[in-house]
Amino acid sequence: MKLKQILPILLLLTSFHFYGQNGDIKEKKEQIKALKVAFLTTELDLTTKEAQKFWPVYNTYDDAQFEIRHQKMKYYMHQMNDVALDKISEKEALSLLNKMENTDEELYLLRKKFVKDLKEILPAVKILKLRKSEENFNRKLLHQYRDRAHKN
Repeated sequence: MKLKQILPILLLLTSFHFYGQNGDIKEKKEQIKALKVAFLTTELDLTTKEAQKFWPVYNTYDDAQFEIRHQKMKYYMHQMNDVALDKISEKEALSLLNKMENTDEELYLLRKKFVKDLKEILPAVKILKLRKSEENFNRKLLHQYRDRAHKN
């Protein structure tokens, strides 16, 4: 399985770790968002005009993506714990799979619309740089998370 396929799953799982913490999920999300904004700003080298148009579109997309992943995936993970999976019927399993596929489709359509909107703001090269920068940021975040987990 490619890193591009594994990374969203790992980020999703790390986000569930945040839910289990006593700290405020919103606070942690804001901390990560601030780091991400700084990272992307540096990597993309946006002009002032580009930045003014880019950030509202990006933030809307990022918030929508976060909500889809965390609201629906939290439900899915609850349904897929070991005890529940041992007792789930074939009909319930198919229903859950269909819901998960619908969520994947929803995320895909959201990303597609986002890229379409970006094409009106940024040149294609910067959109590709954004994609690469997001992956690099996620990778760094995952490494930091792993490093902290190993230290504790």
